[in-house]
Amino acid sequence: MAKRDYYEVLGVDRGASADEIKKAYRKAALKFHPDKNPGDKDAEEKFKEAAEAYDVLSNPDKKARYDQFGHEGMGAGAGGFGGGGFGGGGFTMEDIFSQFGDIFGGHFGGGGGFGGFSGGGGGGHRVSRGSDLRIKVKLTLKEIVNGATKKLKINKQITCDQCGGTGAKDKDSYSTCQTCNGSGYVSQVVNTFFGRTQTTQPCPTCHGEGKIITNPCPKCHGEGTVRGEEVIELKIPAGVGEGMQLSVSGKGNAARHGGVPGDLLVLIEEEPDKELVRDGNDLIYNLNLTIPQAVLGVSTEIPTVDARAKIKIEPGTQAGKVLRLRGKGVPDVNGYGRGDLLVVVNIPIPAKVNAEEKRLLEQLSQGDNFKEAAPTAGGNLFDRMKSFFR
Repeated sequence: MAKRDYYEVLGVDRGASADEIKKAYRKAALKFHPDKNPGDKDAEEKFKEAAEAYDVLSNPDKKARYDQFGHEGMGAGAGGFGGGGFGGGGFTMEDIFSQFGDIFGGHFGGGGGFGGFSGGGGGGHRVSRGSDLRIKVKLTLKEIVNGATKKLKINKQITCDQCGGTGAKDKDSYSTCQTCNGSGYVSQVVNTFFGRTQTTQPCPTCHGEGKIITNPCPKCHGEGTVRGEEVIELKIPAGVGEGMQLSVSGKGNAARHGGVPGDLLVLIEEEPDKELVRDGNDLIYNLNLTIPQAVLGVSTEIPTVDARAKIKIEPGTQAGKVLRLRGKGVPDVNGYGRGDLLVVVNIPIPAKVNAEEKRLLEQLSQGDNFKEAAPTAGGNLFDRMKSFFR
């Protein structure tokens, strides 16, 4: 079954503000919440669908990619939940409450292990997540066409090698949190417009971990992370473009106390090529011919991304004529074929001529082929360009 448009799921238009998107998600989530619809599988799927839509539309980077590429842009490596969204079965109700628990104002989640805890029985502990990192990578046109592998040295928070990320000096450097008695969360009953509901919140003392470090690691001071460097090998697919963002899961900042690392977000920048201009998946080359070359025809070489190619210019070629070399452009990043190389013919007119050149031109102007002529069969430049793009 095809995915529904995320804007349609939340009932907002494409120009909706961040606040409008948040309000629309809260309305949908409250309507289809499992606590309000116990045992209703259809409501549960709509609840997950709304959360998936909100995850994308509330994130400026994901929203921009979705607006440009649609659902195809949210596949593996695009920065969606788990790379594949909720529908692939890898995203649970616990994940939704962990990610968006604040949306509900703490009115749901009693006894179900929700609210950012690992484990599914309400007795798990909160897992922290490292922050994402964003970097820019410049690519030449050749790297964009052929794909590239880059080795990047990233300065970031890495796991402390002395304590292994735990933050404790040794295994005996812990004590059970007295506030939550080691459970990692605290519960209370509150009155809501749905009635009396039990809420579950991370313990404010141990931050959901269920234990307190009594003897912290001297190197990381109990955090489990230190500042350091990591060399990351990044494979960039062919066909990426200016402003496109790639996501490398788990290569962002390390999380405190052995939590889940963030992601590395890579923003693509294109370096302008000296000879070829990119237009979508097509490449454009401006070929300058002299008047004699255009009149008599000529064999010449033009640049392509990987080498130079020979082309034949027929006699009588007009300025503005476009020659197409199929399949010599940029591959589509989603694998839908490859663009073309378009060669646009220009015939520059000299601003000045010497006496001999002037004499020859005046002599030529008397010939039948150089007198003012009727329009060619191909029409004027505007007509030829319209015909080319039909």
